[in-house]
Parts: sequence; C-alpha cells; structure tokens
Amino acid sequence: MTLGRRLVAEGLGSALLLAVVVGSGIMAERLSHDIALALLCNTAATAAILVVLIIVFAPISGAHFNPAVTLVAALSRRVSPLHAFLYVIVQIAGAVIGVWLAHAMFGDPIFALGVKVRTGPGQWLSEGVATFGLILAILGTLQHGIKTTAASVGLYIGAAYWFTASTSFANPAVTIARALTPSFAGIRPEDVAPFIAAQIVGALAAAAVTRWLFPRPALSV
Repeated sequence: MTLGRRLVAEGLGSALLLAVVVGSGIMAERLSHDIALALLCNTAATAAILVVLIIVFAPISGAHFNPAVTLVAALSRRVSPLHAFLYVIVQIAGAVIGVWLAHAMFGDPIFALGVKVRTGPGQWLSEGVATFGLILAILGTLQHGIKTTAASVGLYIGAAYWFTASTSFANPAVTIARALTPSFAGIRPEDVAPFIAAQIVGALAAAAVTRWLFPRPALSV
C-alpha cells in the first residue's frame, strides 16, 4: 500500500473517531442532564466506531489513529521512523478536524478551547493504565486477525471509559484534539501535557511487557 494512501487512512480514521467522540458527547449532553447516562451514550458510540474504523482501515494503514500505538510500532520496527513521524502528524491533524466537524454539525462555534478540568495523580495514573491496557489488547490479539483486534479494542475502550477516573483518553492525538472543545468530551489545554506523558509511559510499559509475553509477533501493526 502506498504511503499516501496509508496517511489518508490514518488522517480520515482519526477525524471520524473524534467526530464521533465529540459529536456523541454533544448529543448526549443535549438530550440528557444525567451525567452517567451521557457518559454511557458517549461510551457506546466510541466503542462502536472503533470497531468499524479498525476493520475498514487496518488493511491499509494498520488503523493506528493513535501516536502511542505508532510509537510502539516504530520501536518494534513495524513502521519506519519517518513513516511513524508522518503518521503522528496526520493523526493529530485528522483528530483536530474531527472536533471541528462535530462542532459544525451541531451548530457550535468551530474554534474553541476545552474547559473541563482533568488533572491530578488519579487522572494521570488512569491514563497510564488505560494506554497500557490498550496496547496490550492490540498486541495480544494481532495473531487472531483484524476483526478480533477491532472487537477487543472497542470492548476495552468501552470498559476503560468506566473503570478509569479519566474516562480513558489513551491517545495523545485524541487528547490534543479534545482540548479544542468545551463540550462534554473536552479537556483543559493545561491538562494535556501530563495526560500525554502518562499515556507514553503506559504505552512503553505495555510494549516491554508484551515483548516478553509475545516474543514472536505474527503480524505487523
């Protein structure tokens, strides 16, 4: 598959993911004043779109949509450093465009900043745990095929929305993009850096553990 197609797949997938994450959050918030119900709706939409996007785009780009996943792929030499860098750029750009698209669909101001406070040791630990589990789910299911990995990622993120204090961003591109929405799914810009640091630590820890658990990777990411 050509690099151009792979980059388009990563950018488009990231955009659609964020359009769903933010759009479903806006819809849930408008239809319900119950925070738990809004989170449940946001969770269901996010988990569902992850399954679809991975099945659609994995044959083209690997369906990373996540710089943490790309980092692990680069460290294991499944993706070259240059291609990994380009992946991250289009993932972030696509994610931001997805947020703007969600705002446009719901008639909100396109350009805005997050206002939701997400900080503190519990939140940071949550992001490390969430990202660790995500990488484990991906690498642990690669040998079973795309559909199994897609289902596992969707189910894991759906669960992690509820068992982590941070509601499981687990993705630096998602974190950056969600700092550009004041909606239900948002995060304050000043809270982004610690989230990303925790995500990278979690991803590296998962890469180390899975290298020992699964010493013979069967498929490329």
